[in-house]
Amino acid sequence: MVDILIWIVIIALFILSFVGIIYPIIPSPLVIWIGFLLYHFGISRDELNLIFWVSMVILTAVLIVSDIIANSYFVKKFGGSKWGERAAGIAVIIGSFIIPPFGILIIPFVTVLIVEMIQKRTIKEAFRASIGSLIGFLSGAVAKVVIQVIMIVWFVFVVIF
Repeated sequence: MVDILIWIVIIALFILSFVGIIYPIIPSPLVIWIGFLLYHFGISRDELNLIFWVSMVILTAVLIVSDIIANSYFVKKFGGSKWGERAAGIAVIIGSFIIPPFGILIIPFVTVLIVEMIQKRTIKEAFRASIGSLIGFLSGAVAKVVIQVIMIVWFVFVVIF
């Protein structure tokens, strides 16, 4: 009975990790790790081996860095400034609380547009940088989903086989 409850919590944590993609205030990697640790300490200490743990550390690092790199890369690629990059990152977090889930798209877009225009960019340059922040966020979100799916499938595979 306790194992069933633990499994329900683990599944809920894995689902919550995907909610963290839409609401960046939820730390998706931490939520996934709580699921792993709950299994390890609550159900079986034998199944998750060193290779699993090292791989999860590497994938977690890639998960965290991918979001930052994607956003930074696309804002730069579309002509945005450092201030635009920083503003986009902050605006994603703020946007998750304002008109969710659309705020994470709209608020960074508008914020980058304003920040770039304050820096004396033309409307075309500012709009282009805003598009870059949007593409950066979306590509980072896709990367997060893929990496999280890999982590969870790997976990399930190790536990079942």
